[in-house]
Order: sequence, then C-alpha cells, then structure tokens
Amino acid sequence: MKKNILIVLTFTLFTMLSCSVKYSFTGGSTGDAKTIQIDFFPNNATLVEPIVSQKFTRELQDRFLRQTSLDLVTNDGDLRFEGEITEYRIIPISATADQTAAQNRLTVGVRVRFFNKQVPDDDFEKTFTFFSDFDANAQLTGSLLEDALTEIFERITQDIYNASVAKW
Repeated sequence: MKKNILIVLTFTLFTMLSCSVKYSFTGGSTGDAKTIQIDFFPNNATLVEPIVSQKFTRELQDRFLRQTSLDLVTNDGDLRFEGEITEYRIIPISATADQTAAQNRLTVGVRVRFFNKQVPDDDFEKTFTFFSDFDANAQLTGSLLEDALTEIFERITQDIYNASVAKW
C-alpha cells in the first residue's frame, strides 16, 4: 500500500515538473515568458491628479512581480503593457434631504494595451475602471486620497492581471 502511494506521488510530482506551461499559485500562466515590460502610464484625463500616473504604474509593476516569476525590464519584454489614465473624475452619488451631496465617488479609468511576444493572439486593448466612495464633506487629499487610490488600483491591477495572464 505504501509503495503504491509513493509511486502515485512520484508520478504526480514528475508530471507537474515536466509541464511546459508555467503556472503560478495565483492562477496565471506566463507561458515561456521570462520578462515583463510595464511602461509609464501618463495621466491624460481631463482632471489631473499629479500622483496618479506614478502610483498606478508602480502598483501594476508590483502586482506582476508579486504574482509571477517574471523579471521587470525597461525594454523588449516578452510581455509588455502600455497605456494611459483616461478618466479621473469625482461626482456626487447620493443626496441629503437638503439636496446637497452626501457622498462622492472617485472613478479612475485606465486604457491598457497588452502585447505578448510568444502568443500574439493574446494581445488586447481594453479600458479598466473602478471607483471609491467617500463622504462629501471630506476633502479628497492626503490619506483619504491614498486610501481611495489604493482601493481602486488594487481592483484595476487585479483585473488587468486576470485579463492578461489568468485569462479570466
């Protein structure tokens, strides 16, 4: 009995190690790619918040470095992302009895172009958006802005990861 279990475990391990497609524990497949290039995402939205471009670019790079074994390069990456921030807007979403805003919503949209050297059929251009709500009496600055952008970029970068390597 123990011998059969050992044989099954050995066979399973050998099968997993010999698989030619690289899978991560987060559900993504990077294929034969070894490098990733994530270009700077400029803020081309009508309303410009200075920290958005740098924070988003860094968050996207961090997402792929944490969830894959790819090396980040500045040019000629096997996988490449480019794009721009296309939307940064604040709108009221609920009102009080006095007909003033009770809550506002920050929405950020990012247009992404993805290129895969090994599998050009995986290339895409898509826009990803997400939002964060906050009290209308609060100023969207400092830690409130940081927290809102962290929440938004967490979702957008996960959606980009899913669309590019997780194929969701």
